Amino acid sequence: MRSAALMLTHHRRPVCLSLISTDLPIWSTLETAATLYQKDRDRFHVLLKAPPFPTTTAASPTKPLADSEREGLLWIELSPARAIATMQGQGQLGYRHFWEQGVYGTSRFWLQGDHLEPYSSLRLRNFTRRVQLTGLPLPESLRVEYELWSEKLRLGCYVLSLEIHH
Repeated sequence: MRSAALMLTHHRRPVCLSLISTDLPIWSTLETAATLYQKDRDRFHVLLKAPPFPTTTAASPTKPLADSEREGLLWIELSPARAIATMQGQGQLGYRHFWEQGVYGTSRFWLQGDHLEPYSSLRLRNFTRRVQLTGLPLPESLRVEYELWSEKLRLGCYVLSLEIHH
């Protein structure tokens, strides 16, 4: 019964989310507010609104979608052993990453067409070198270090960092 009460516990916090490649010119940072939900003693969910992703419609490749059509929610599940990030509702783009230290996880990206069309997906593997969650009783930071792979081709090394300000 106690864990059910903890799931209702939530906190609104400013966060800084960054993705950096250690061997490619890729670097992105997002500073925003997020809602932190406590699932149980050391498991948390962080929900934040993702910024619009630049995209166009299939019918009119030169006409961008409105911001409301491109906004999405990023849901990050945190624990000391693993992290899962899921993006949904971002127009036609979605993704889900599963990271667990020392394990080959899945990174899945999908493009959704019109309501009548099926979606196309791309599955990649990631090898997670390190998952580090710090802070008690609420998390203060998450650091995930991983390699992204397509079959036998390495697509780079990355560091995902989430700082939760209290």
